[in-house]
Amino acid sequence: MFIAFFEALKSAGVPVSVREYLTLMEAMDKDVAGRQVDAFYYLARATLVKDERHLDRFDQVFGQCFKGLEAALGEEGHSIPQDWLRKLAEKHLTEEEKQQIEALGGLDALLETLKKRLEEQKGRHQGGSKWIGTAGTSPFGAYGYNPEGVRIGQDGNRNFRAVKVWDKREFRDFDDKVELGTRNIKVALRRLRKFARIGAPEELDLDGTIRETARQGYLDVRLRPERRNSVKVLLFLDVGGSMDWHVAQVEELFSAARTEFKHLEHFYFHNCVYESVWRSNARRAGERVALHDVLHTFGHDYKLIFVGDASMSPYEITLANGSVEHSNAEPGKVWLSRLTATYPHAAWLNPVPEAHWGYTDSIRLIRHIMEDRMFPLTVSGIDAAMRELT
Repeated sequence: MFIAFFEALKSAGVPVSVREYLTLMEAMDKDVAGRQVDAFYYLARATLVKDERHLDRFDQVFGQCFKGLEAALGEEGHSIPQDWLRKLAEKHLTEEEKQQIEALGGLDALLETLKKRLEEQKGRHQGGSKWIGTAGTSPFGAYGYNPEGVRIGQDGNRNFRAVKVWDKREFRDFDDKVELGTRNIKVALRRLRKFARIGAPEELDLDGTIRETARQGYLDVRLRPERRNSVKVLLFLDVGGSMDWHVAQVEELFSAARTEFKHLEHFYFHNCVYESVWRSNARRAGERVALHDVLHTFGHDYKLIFVGDASMSPYEITLANGSVEHSNAEPGKVWLSRLTATYPHAAWLNPVPEAHWGYTDSIRLIRHIMEDRMFPLTVSGIDAAMRELT
């Protein structure tokens, strides 16, 4: 088992040596881990991992090699959770059934049909393929399936097929105080650096003090501005919906960026950038910032970084009134093009694994608009994005 673990680490690119493996075996002979999986994990990590960049790969290999060592079977007779009972009305269709369901014919036809349903329907409805209700295959309602529908009254995403969402949606700001796991992200962000001495002279200039003291013949203390990273960054963060799955990753990035860049301006958007963005999710309904103001406030020397999964209905990018939440006069692609034209140094960081990008139309569209400057939200992806921005 231990030899297989050692070989799996080497195959995964973790630089482990025979000497380190023998050290681990010696510690096991002396019962240092006490026959506890958690203790063995920390012992193995301490003896085999020399660089923190390899911790994630070590964890993945460890999980694969020792999965189930402490798995405990649950006791029989547990009651069925209430959440399961509430979901009994939810209908899961087979792939064949899903393929047989056809869209109503585009966004305009969908909204017109919804208007007629609202006028005709008199009560609650469950199942079926026509009325606004729950389950079933109707394009309108919750907990059903339709390739292009209007989601009404459902708790969160399921199939990511809705082209409109008619619910009040509450988002929260990303936490920039998160520190755990941000260290390697900071290392990657440091590639985007341009140091300059700007601001008030508050730092002791030792060389200048010695030089002037020697020249003047008396102590002449010299000060200079602190050396800072002068790079300016505009950070646009997608929030809510499918991005809820990636909050931890984005918070780590956000926290690291706040530390690394003195000149950092951040704004939130949902799915795609439109005519307005916001700084605080708690006040996004009443305190929005016109994107035209952003374009005319921050200079062309700012580096533009988008963070989002780019997973949405293609209508949100290509059509006016395609936004899932409001009626937008211009398509999302128009605003994205304006931003990238104003800020030529731009990149998009995507938390969705790169291997899955080809399966989502909207990701392909965004990637095309960004001229292939989309990078995965990983340490290596961030590193590549920073190289693109320099």
